Amino acid sequence: MSQPGRFRTCSDVEVGPSIIPPAMATPERLPGAGPPRILVVDDEAAIRDFIELGLSREGFEVRTAPDGRAALTAVDQFEPDVVIVDVMMPRMDGLELTRALAGHPRRGVIILSARDETRDRVVGLELGADDYLVKPFEFAELVARVRSVLRRRQPEQATILRAGPLVLDRARRTAELDGREVELSPREFDLLYFLAQHPGQVLERDHLLNAVWGVSFYGDDNNLEVYVRYLRRKLGDDDRRLIQTVRGVGYRLAVR
Repeated sequence: MSQPGRFRTCSDVEVGPSIIPPAMATPERLPGAGPPRILVVDDEAAIRDFIELGLSREGFEVRTAPDGRAALTAVDQFEPDVVIVDVMMPRMDGLELTRALAGHPRRGVIILSARDETRDRVVGLELGADDYLVKPFEFAELVARVRSVLRRRQPEQATILRAGPLVLDRARRTAELDGREVELSPREFDLLYFLAQHPGQVLERDHLLNAVWGVSFYGDDNNLEVYVRYLRRKLGDDDRRLIQTVRGVGYRLAVR
C-alpha cells in the first residue's frame, strides 16, 4: 500500500483535491518570478488529476485541459512554461497540438504516449516536442524531465527566484532580502524557497513537511515551527509580517 503523498507511476494514484487551488486569473509574470507553470493535457481525468497533484506538491503551478483545443485556450490564458501532452485525445490529438505549439522560444513540450516505437518518438520530436515519455511512467522521471526542459528553455527559472524583497538563487544556495545577503542553513533555504514559490498562498503544515522534509518524514510538525522561527529571526521578521502564521492551517509568505 502506498504512503499518503507518495507517487510512483501513473496507475498508482489516489485522486484527491489539490492542496493549492488555482487562481481565478493569471497575471503576466516576469521571467524567473514565481513557480514554473505546467499545463497538463490528457483526456483521462485520473491521469490529469494524478499529474496535477504530484507536480503541485513539487512546487509547480499546474493547470489542466481535457483535449488539444481546450489546451490552446489554456495556453493563451495561463502562459505555461511546459506543456505535457497526451497523444491520443479527441477533437485535436497530441501530435496536432505539439505542431501548433512548436516554435515558442521559452515554452517546452513533453509528449506522453503508450506508443514506444522509435518512429513514434521520432515523429513527436520532429514536430517540435522537447521530450517523449512512454506510459506507464515513474512520476520521479516525469518531474526530472520537466526540470530538464525548464533548464534548457529557461535557464533563469532553474536558478533565480524572486518573491517581493527576496531573491533566492537555488544554484548558489544564496538568499538576499532587500539586497542584503542572509545566511541560511540548507533546510532553512529549502523551506524559504518553497514558500517563495507560492507567494501569498496559504500552505498547509503537512504540505510543507512533505515538500521540504520528504514524504517519508515521520516526525511531528514541531520541526516546521522551529525552522519558521529560525527564518523569522534571520530575516528580521519579528513582527511576522513576512512569514505569516495562519492559525490551524499553516504558513504564508506575504509578498506580491
